[in-house]
Amino acid sequence: MKRIQRRSAIVFTALGWSGVVLGSWALCLLVLQVLFGRQLEMLQTVQLGRDLSLNVRLTELALERYPPALVSELTGLDLAVIDRPPDPPRFDHSLQRQTDALQRQLCQRLSHCPILVPFSAEAAQRGAWIELISPLEPVWLRVGLRSAFGWPPEPIMFGLALVGAVVICGGLFLLFQVDRPLRGLERALARVGDGIDPEAVAAVGAAEVQRLTQRFNAMLLRLSANRRERATMLAGIAHDLRAPITRLSFRLSLPSLSAKDREQCSRDLESLERITGQFLLFAGGGDSEALVELPLEAWMAEVCAAHSADLLRLDLQPLMAKVRPVALGRAVVNLIDNAFTYGLAPVTVSLRGFENSYHIEVWDQGKGMPMDQWERALQPFQRLDESRREQGHSGLGLAIVAHVVSRHAGQLSFVASDGTTKDQPGRFAVRLQLPFNPPD
Repeated sequence: MKRIQRRSAIVFTALGWSGVVLGSWALCLLVLQVLFGRQLEMLQTVQLGRDLSLNVRLTELALERYPPALVSELTGLDLAVIDRPPDPPRFDHSLQRQTDALQRQLCQRLSHCPILVPFSAEAAQRGAWIELISPLEPVWLRVGLRSAFGWPPEPIMFGLALVGAVVICGGLFLLFQVDRPLRGLERALARVGDGIDPEAVAAVGAAEVQRLTQRFNAMLLRLSANRRERATMLAGIAHDLRAPITRLSFRLSLPSLSAKDREQCSRDLESLERITGQFLLFAGGGDSEALVELPLEAWMAEVCAAHSADLLRLDLQPLMAKVRPVALGRAVVNLIDNAFTYGLAPVTVSLRGFENSYHIEVWDQGKGMPMDQWERALQPFQRLDESRREQGHSGLGLAIVAHVVSRHAGQLSFVASDGTTKDQPGRFAVRLQLPFNPPD
């Protein structure tokens, strides 16, 4: 059944392109006739006048000795013995124009100016009668005149129209069979890596484009499988960590634990919870969260409420925007935790609105990080300070922030300052530049 459908599709495609070729050829022929028909007609008339002038001279010399019938038989010319040919039944501007042009050509090349009378019996039979000088009886020579707008077309017009049709069909083939499918493939490629698996692209167009599309769809399947495996692996790791966290919490509740051991266990518990939360978020837990429009200043104040006002300062401008509150809140909390962990207090969180976007900046008083390590800091599982490994830092903090900013169609950047201006209340900051209305 599929083979029959494939053959039917090939037949319909072939018929369609045959119709396109014929239509393009007819269109090109019409355009060429409109643009160059007069010029071609004039060139043909000049050539015909050059040939006829010699035939007329020779025929008039032959008529001085031989009868018209014998001359016509010997030369193959269409001669008729009549007083004057009848006028055509209807006036034809094109035929009259050709006749006048031919008469001018003959008058220039002959010693006398012959009389020409146009005739038009049918659409395919049109021409002119030329009066010859005969000593005994009136003799007229009948010649045919082709119209550049008639059928069949002139061979040169036919060839040029065929070349034009090939060019047009080639352009249409490239547009519909190559360019358009490639543009669809380009749009699908642009969506790869946005956190959501793009849909498979229909394999249409030229055979090469179809093979490329099929390989792209196979790549999507592999990427989707890898994404699911990664999410399953990270979720499994996080799930396995839950059990020791629960046991550790239970042991912390026992009264036999010393204060020092209790404090150490509490720090270990916080580290495990932090690592588990980052693993879960990095596994893609926030990708399916819907956008919510809310007042940013109130939401930011709620996100930062867990920290002391002496250590964390807020500089928030009232704004309304659409965000994924859980994911973006986790990103801001990660930045604040990094500022307290790697920088120096006090930490300042600022919110400023601009024309099409708003900035969230987290400033601290530390020395920040070298500029050549900024790109590395955004990679997952990267620790710029290996001594932090024992403090519950998995190297996912900035990677999660970068992922959340990407899901909001924003930009992540770093700012270094001397902290002397009001707009820069610190020495190092991470800036989130986000649009007010990110795409879904």
